[in-house]
Amino acid sequence: MIRFDCDYTQSAHPRILERLQETAGEQYAGYSKDEHTETARSYIRKACGTPNAEVHILVGGTQANTTIISAILRPHQGAIAADTGHICTHEAGAIEATGHKVIALPGHDGKITAEQIAAVHDKHWADTTHEHQTQPGLVYISHPTESGTVYTRAELEAISLACKERGLPLFLDGARLGYGLAADTDVTLEDIARLCDVFYIGGTKMGALFGEAVVITNQSLAKDFRYLIRRHGGMLAKGFLLGIQFSCLFEDDLYFQLGQHAVEQAMRLRQAILDVGLPLEYNTSANQLFPRIPDTLADKLRENFAFAQWDKPDDSHSVVRFCTSWATKPEDVDALIAALKANV
Repeated sequence: MIRFDCDYTQSAHPRILERLQETAGEQYAGYSKDEHTETARSYIRKACGTPNAEVHILVGGTQANTTIISAILRPHQGAIAADTGHICTHEAGAIEATGHKVIALPGHDGKITAEQIAAVHDKHWADTTHEHQTQPGLVYISHPTESGTVYTRAELEAISLACKERGLPLFLDGARLGYGLAADTDVTLEDIARLCDVFYIGGTKMGALFGEAVVITNQSLAKDFRYLIRRHGGMLAKGFLLGIQFSCLFEDDLYFQLGQHAVEQAMRLRQAILDVGLPLEYNTSANQLFPRIPDTLADKLRENFAFAQWDKPDDSHSVVRFCTSWATKPEDVDALIAALKANV
């Protein structure tokens, strides 16, 4: 079975596994107070162009989302997000479990706009009964989105400005950030650091065994963050395992090279999907593709390939997701392309 169902189907990049083996006999301070984590923080600050940013490496994405959002919001506040956003659809109510409502806005190919953010915020404060309602307290976006789309620099700048004008911290979920940066967009890592108050750089889906590096650029949000990591069960005793992995990913741009590889393979597959006449549900340029295909084709492909069922637009067609990764082999893409051509 060749897997295209997600981007975390393999353990870790060989260089990371080698580094972990090389350091296996050494001893380090716990709770991310070790030299490897300090090195990783230095590399990440340099890559982001933010020498004063706080960097904390947590284990997983949901843990990062709940820790960040609950750290920012007061008890009566909620998080603005697209209705297709990860915190709305794939985290089993984790944000709500912290006591905070997700204020869902209609997504446009997975994205929300500055105008939508301004409208929901201004409507709240214009309502004379606003104190009886959940107060918008931050904005959550992701790059890429759950629909595989990416923001442009102009879109992010407009969102950032709308947030700043209204005192709303902007939080960007970067679980797949390496793929978003390699996509067809003018957004850079330095742009994200400049425009967002807090974001994270995903490792779990980008060649690490596990780990998400939280970058806090707004110092007013950094107070007591380690206390909150601990409170949310995220203070890994062997934090040096996270530091070793991220120092390896960022010491010579390996992170960006892995993102580029995945996107190159996805674009090869994208062209083949279009060449055989299958429509794409979203105009994606990162590592996720969402073709609308006949169910008979989906059943045939499932004999040899794993992929995700995404939507069911009618009785005879499905929207499916093919996902490439840092580890996708070109020959596996070739095999899927050949199967598409043989069965369409």
